[in-house]
Amino acid sequence: MAPTKRFEGCAVLITGAGRGIGEATARRLAAEGAAVLLTDIDGERAAKAAAALRAEGLTAEAALCDVADREQTDAAVATAVDRFGRLDVLVNNAYSFHQDPESLEDVRDEDWALDLDITLTGALRCARAAMPHLEAAGGRGCVVNIGSVNGEQDFGAHAYSAAKAGLASLTRTLAGQCAARGVRVNLVAPGTVATPGWAGREASLQRAAEHYPLGRVGRPEDIAAAVAFLASEDAAWITGVTLPVDGGILIGNVGLRGALRAGRPRTP
Repeated sequence: MAPTKRFEGCAVLITGAGRGIGEATARRLAAEGAAVLLTDIDGERAAKAAAALRAEGLTAEAALCDVADREQTDAAVATAVDRFGRLDVLVNNAYSFHQDPESLEDVRDEDWALDLDITLTGALRCARAAMPHLEAAGGRGCVVNIGSVNGEQDFGAHAYSAAKAGLASLTRTLAGQCAARGVRVNLVAPGTVATPGWAGREASLQRAAEHYPLGRVGRPEDIAAAVAFLASEDAAWITGVTLPVDGGILIGNVGLRGALRAGRPRTP
């Protein structure tokens, strides 16, 4: 069955799109008719991903973009508008992640600052550059931020979690400010997703899956589908929301439930 063309005639810019969730989102939106600019701090990786989409008959271009650099974010938006003639959707997917050290005293200022700068401030830089063009989309413009369940509950990673929580707050404040300009702003909060960043740690993913009520970790395509919904006109009356796409992890505690049920007969 051919995909629905909800994005026919639309132009999309995605950050951190060289692989994982960003690449899957680019493929999903392009398959639905969008012209997509894949940006990444690794320009070669973005170019390879865009070439793969073009080989599938989809419309995709690539650009280098470090969202920590205002000049590069401004240039990426200008590139999208130059190549496609417009910009309708911005997907802020780029992030930085540093694992917590064993002791709080060993948290490094530079790691904390980088995670917040890329994950949170980078999204603001991109939204700021894109907003005039999103407004010009005549009510079609929208921003979809990629957050995390880490921004909703404690799953460790101080800086990354703080940045994702800040991104959820920024989503709400931007939604309130930009609604009058005809631009919607929403956020998708993924749970654990099997991306290339987990390479070599497949055993950890398998253990994590045991704690998800739906019995598995996420796939990049799960997140891409949610982004496609929030970016589409199917969500035309939705703004300022955080949509968990998390296999139920925020509403279930499999480990505790199992402990409490140990030795008890199953209820019908």
